[in-house]
Amino acid sequence: MDYERLMDVLRRLSLEAGDKIMEIYGRDDFDVKAKSDDSPVTAADEAADKIIADGLRAAFPDVTLVTEEQSATHSASGDTFLIVDPLDGTKEFIHRRGDFTVNIALVEGGVPTRGVVYAPAKGRMFFTRADGQTVEETGALDKKAVGETKSLRVAQPDNGALMVVASKSHRDQATDDYIGKYDVRDMTSAGSSLKFCLVATGEADLYPRLGRTMEWDTAAGHAVLKGAGGDVVQFDDHSPLRYGKPDFANPFFIAYAPGVTLKGA
Repeated sequence: MDYERLMDVLRRLSLEAGDKIMEIYGRDDFDVKAKSDDSPVTAADEAADKIIADGLRAAFPDVTLVTEEQSATHSASGDTFLIVDPLDGTKEFIHRRGDFTVNIALVEGGVPTRGVVYAPAKGRMFFTRADGQTVEETGALDKKAVGETKSLRVAQPDNGALMVVASKSHRDQATDDYIGKYDVRDMTSAGSSLKFCLVATGEADLYPRLGRTMEWDTAAGHAVLKGAGGDVVQFDDHSPLRYGKPDFANPFFIAYAPGVTLKGA
């Protein structure tokens, strides 16, 4: 894989998809439909999916592509594949809260190795460079050239005063009970894959997820966090969270900065 070319394409497609998402976001009204699992989908999800899928298929025709909006057609992903959530945080989009993201990742051998997370309403762009290290782009987000970037590294956590990030839309008592096992300095909430990015930037130390997610929800954020020195493990036994599962469904997991003393379930 030519990682330089890969990341150029992933970054550009995320920006193009973000433009279309924000165009629809700015309308007075937009249609919201329910998928077979009762989760919402909008015209923005579908338009962004088409931009990204068409672009990836043209650029990397020999690499398997998995996308959320076309998941019913996917039966197996293989060892190496691209995985896309064109609009993660659809509920945040519908309620105009801004915490939604475009997510594209490369998985190799069950591990997300490269990825981009773009939050168009917030103007925040996180991606792994060709060498796998994570940066946040702070420039003008020009599609033709990468602007100024800042290298990211997870924080060195204080286990007596942890910063925890949790979901805005999927917070529940089980999550609160688990967080209660830690000495927490403060908590914040965020939507979509931004939670991974807050751990990657050092704005949070720990993100536990005790709820349903799919591989396309997490792969890009996982890659971004991994490239900043963080990790994601399964909730029950703290083994690595792997990708390429037959149904693309994730177990509960914990994203964290190494140095956090993880608690048992």
